[in-house]
Amino acid sequence: MRMISIKLLEPLRFNDVADVVNESLEEGFNFLRRLVNDYQNGQNTFRMLGEALFGVFTMENELIAIGGLNIDPFANNPKVGRLRRFYVSKSYRRMGLGKLLVNEIIEHATLHFTELVLHTDTSEADVFYRAIGFEKASRYPNSTHFMKLE
Repeated sequence: MRMISIKLLEPLRFNDVADVVNESLEEGFNFLRRLVNDYQNGQNTFRMLGEALFGVFTMENELIAIGGLNIDPFANNPKVGRLRRFYVSKSYRRMGLGKLLVNEIIEHATLHFTELVLHTDTSEADVFYRAIGFEKASRYPNSTHFMKLE
């Protein structure tokens, strides 16, 4: 595998994410377009306490994976974080990059949250998240998986 780096996307540069947004749309996923729209209109800029947006970049500075962390807007508890807008470019899947990125997000989340939740509607993502240590359960509204943080 080529060398990669994980960086905070602060601020989000739209040129950096254009290729993965387009790829995700071709796969039928709309959530990265929502990420850009929400960022542009100020609805979600990943700037509240504990929040962050991470990108995985190749040595050529190509964004190949993205994932965010928010205070869960559905839990009514500021100690519950939500993994959001997670995507790995199709040609870089099954190389461990997704796990690497989730682990970076979890490490950041442990500094601010006691629990991490997410929502997914694909069986592949369910298997992926359970392999990392998430449990499948709807503990809070609009969530399918959770992880207690230490």
